[in-house]
Amino acid sequence: MDIERRSRCPINLTMEVLGDRWSLVVLRDIMFGNRRHFRELLNRSEEGIASNILAARLKRLVALGLVTRLDDPTHSQKAIYSLTEPAIQLVPMIAAIGAWGRRHLPVSQDLSIRAELLEKGGVVMWEEFMEDLRGIHIADPIGGANGSVTSAVLIRLTKAFLDVRAKMELNG
Repeated sequence: MDIERRSRCPINLTMEVLGDRWSLVVLRDIMFGNRRHFRELLNRSEEGIASNILAARLKRLVALGLVTRLDDPTHSQKAIYSLTEPAIQLVPMIAAIGAWGRRHLPVSQDLSIRAELLEKGGVVMWEEFMEDLRGIHIADPIGGANGSVTSAVLIRLTKAFLDVRAKMELNG
C-alpha cells in the first residue's frame, strides 16, 4: 500500500502512516497486550474500536509492512497478527508518547503504569522489550500468540498494570 506524500518530510510521512485515530492504538494492543487475534483486538480494547474500523486498520498495517497476518494453525478461520521489525522499532516513540501523556493529560493510574515503567526503564528497558518482541512476533509468532514464548518485560508491565488495577478496585 502506498502512503499519501504531501511532502518528503519524515514527520509528515510518519504521520501519514500512524496519524489516524486507530493505528497506534491497534499497534499498542498488539505490542503491550499481546492481542494477536481479531476478536481479542476487538473485544479487549479499552477504546471500543468498531469491527469495520479494526478490519480496515489491520489491513492497512499489513499493507504498510508494520504487521503480518498468518493463518492460525489451531483454527482455520483465525489469523494471528504479529509486529514486524519496523513496528517493533516504534517502542521508543510509543514510550515517549506515553511519558508525555502521563505528564500533561488526565490519565488513569492503571492505564499509565506501563508508560511510567517504560519511562523509568529508559533505553535499556526499551531495547530489552524490543528484543523480546522480536522473539514473540518474528522468530516464533505462533509460540508468541499461544503463550509458549513470552517476554520478561511484558510480564513485568502486565503485572504492574494488574497490581494497580487490583488496588484501585479495593479502594474504589
